[in-house]
Amino acid sequence: MSVLSELSVGETGVVVSLNLPESVQNHLMHMGFVPDARVMALRRAPAGDPTVYSVDGMEIALRKETAGAIGVRIAEHEGGEKSRELLEAAR
Repeated sequence: MSVLSELSVGETGVVVSLNLPESVQNHLMHMGFVPDARVMALRRAPAGDPTVYSVDGMEIALRKETAGAIGVRIAEHEGGEKSRELLEAAR
């Protein structure tokens, strides 16, 4: 298992756990960060923080501290056409 903040741009992870205060956890879950959700790192700010992630069709920027509290497992590659489209749109 890894954490969301360790994903490289273009890499996809599957949410396993959220180790955050309940209010923050609930907020993120309403935005799509639920167990088994696929999350892709789209781009990083020039200074490296925050990072923009794609989850459930939305783009959400998270600070490294928050993303570091979200447990993920690296997703297996699935052909990747949608992944390439997301990355191109993010540029």
